[in-house]
Amino acid sequence: MERLNDIAPVVVKRKSVGSGKDVCKSTTQAPKFEWISKYHNATGGQGVVKQALAPLAKLNQHRKSEKSSEKRGSSEKEKGANSGTQNSKQAYAVPESREDRNDLVRSSSHTTSNKAQILAMPQFGLRDNLIKCELLKNENLYTYTEDFSFFLGTYNVNGQTPKESLRPWLSCTATPPDMYCVGFQELDLSKEAFFFNDTPKELEWTKAVSEALHPDAKYALVKLVRLVGIMLIFYVKKKYAQFISDVEAETVGTGIMGRMGNKGAVAIRFRFHNSDICVVNSHLAAHIEEYERRNQDYKDICSRLQFRQLDPTQPPLTIMKHDVVLWIGDLNYRITELDVSNVKELISKKDFETLHSYDQLKRQIDEKAVFVGFVEGEIDFQPTYKYDTGSDKWDTSEKCRVPAWCDRILWTGKNIMQQHYQSHMTLKTSDHKPVSSLLVIGIKKVNAEVYKKTFEEIVRNIDKMENECIPSVTLFKREFHFKDVKYMQRRAETLSLFNDGQVPCQFEFIQKPNESTYCKPWLTADPPKGFIAQGGSVDIELEVFVNRSTAPELNAGKEQIEDILVLHLERGKDYFISVTGNYLPSCYGSSIHSLCQLREPIQDMPQETLRDMAEMVGGDDDRNAEKPLDIPKELWMMVDHLFRNALNQEDIFQQPGLRTEFAEIRDCLDTGIPDSLPGSNHSAAEALLLFLDALPEPVVPYSSYQQCLESCSNASQCEKVISMLPQCHKNVFNYLAAFLRELLKNSASNRLDANILATIFASLLLKSPTKQDIAEKRKTQEFFQHFLAQGSS
Repeated sequence: MERLNDIAPVVVKRKSVGSGKDVCKSTTQAPKFEWISKYHNATGGQGVVKQALAPLAKLNQHRKSEKSSEKRGSSEKEKGANSGTQNSKQAYAVPESREDRNDLVRSSSHTTSNKAQILAMPQFGLRDNLIKCELLKNENLYTYTEDFSFFLGTYNVNGQTPKESLRPWLSCTATPPDMYCVGFQELDLSKEAFFFNDTPKELEWTKAVSEALHPDAKYALVKLVRLVGIMLIFYVKKKYAQFISDVEAETVGTGIMGRMGNKGAVAIRFRFHNSDICVVNSHLAAHIEEYERRNQDYKDICSRLQFRQLDPTQPPLTIMKHDVVLWIGDLNYRITELDVSNVKELISKKDFETLHSYDQLKRQIDEKAVFVGFVEGEIDFQPTYKYDTGSDKWDTSEKCRVPAWCDRILWTGKNIMQQHYQSHMTLKTSDHKPVSSLLVIGIKKVNAEVYKKTFEEIVRNIDKMENECIPSVTLFKREFHFKDVKYMQRRAETLSLFNDGQVPCQFEFIQKPNESTYCKPWLTADPPKGFIAQGGSVDIELEVFVNRSTAPELNAGKEQIEDILVLHLERGKDYFISVTGNYLPSCYGSSIHSLCQLREPIQDMPQETLRDMAEMVGGDDDRNAEKPLDIPKELWMMVDHLFRNALNQEDIFQQPGLRTEFAEIRDCLDTGIPDSLPGSNHSAAEALLLFLDALPEPVVPYSSYQQCLESCSNASQCEKVISMLPQCHKNVFNYLAAFLRELLKNSASNRLDANILATIFASLLLKSPTKQDIAEKRKTQEFFQHFLAQGSS
């Protein structure tokens, strides 16, 4: 029987068959940092690479190696990231797709300049934008508000099918509401829904909703959007449907690696008369102690969820760029500092005010950590979680969950009044109770006659201004330097513009000759174009963010943090903004081959050395006095940490870690300080997945991808494909597969199975050089599952 005690030698040991000498053995010189001595000490014992994994138990015994003779201090001199600076003359890369840039930490999108197109299309030119701006400024002259009622509902259905009518929930108002926004969470908990976002329960619950809408009105379904088990349905009274426009729906996953859709949000935005409204349904991170994860999920949703506009020249709309935002969902914030008996006692007394003071969401809002500017109505109903399914009894399971108000409804905007906020105890399908709120919102409507007069007056004034004045702006700063940029660490500076001219002006960042985008792919300007009223100002955020797409060139020194932005004023002149900085090389975005050459932390290596290694094709190199490591020491460090600490960790590789802890782990891997990984097991697991995702060439090289698909149904053929991989890639593949087999031996406690691991890891180890379809995804999972079977070599 295979033991992970059989893992280490494969990874860290290589024998020379001819001489019997250990060519990976430590040199007589004391190692410069602790990891490499641990890595080499792990090579003790018998075995060769082809044995797959050597005893990790032995590896653990060897971890008590002698301490490094040279200790690092915080005053260590600056790394060589600035050395070898060169002016890049490459054309800018074509902007990546939204999906490609959707990394864990942040989604950054490029807006390609459409200046030529805009100039050729008068309807999108300066004049139109001047008119729009002036109309917006004078909106109060030609609009008035009229009240409309919005019914908001949220229900975590715990993977159940509808077993009872939803009318007690959805038809609880005396008069029919004008709009329904109904959100569900955990619609389907099956693996099929999680892996392929496909579920029959969408239709079942949609039907249950449509049958339960208020019987005294006729409704039209405007939009439905779903991400795995998070679903949002938007209905409007049929008589108002003609006034709904600009409808868009978007989703964002905040699960592991910022992609998995078991947690995240779905949203619908629309214009009703003259008001822009956004409705968000979210399911945030679970577990009582994970309030920071929930805060992080909220911030990710706000920054990453963006709606495209009908005008393709305009930047996308974020959630907060709407007149009204309605936020519903299982936000998962719990009650803390009280044990279950104290909570139940306060509930029995209906002392919800005291109980609410211990509510995590209230405390986080009070600290302005989340939902700044949002309002929640008074809570005068008992907690909506957790009940025994089919009853009104609190959780009687072994875990005996503390009751909590997980299910919430908040809003932000003007002219909003709440009519009710309540739970619905009669529904017993789930371990949650549904919640509803009825809001009366003052919607802006247009007085057509006054609008026409206002429009004509604005046009006359603009004609006069265009004939008399040339636009100009003052830039308060033109040079920006970003020091010590790190992998997946957001850095931002503010460029402030002041319109000192006599007319409103329109600005846009434009591309330089022969370049396809206005900036390098690691840089964005938000907004990339816009409009400034006379005497007005605008702050533009210049953001540097290095992700898996841009890190390889920066790590290798082939690209530098250097760019010139050209800010163009319509009918005016161009301004030039300099962006410079230095990037700290990282194991993230470095190749397996390069990392196997490095015995020192990557940030201790001269830039010239990293550049030379990146240019090496692979295999042994005569210029190196030592043979390469069998696997990257950084990979070994993460897997070894997980093997020692996380074999029994519940939901490992399924629950995300913390952003701050990932940053600490990255710094540890890149500098060797400290000599053991910080952070939680979930953060370490996610750091490993991100490492694999950032490899410029996957563990299974692109050249072998098609062979993997063709051999996926034959285990021996799959093993043959792996046996033909470059040595360091083969070692990494076998090492990871053996570690995952050890995880599966502990599935009773960590809740993993081969399907889950194959889905997560196949997408990272076997990447398609082109867009991957569902059929190919299934084949890569089938291929990798052969190596997860116990007894596999």
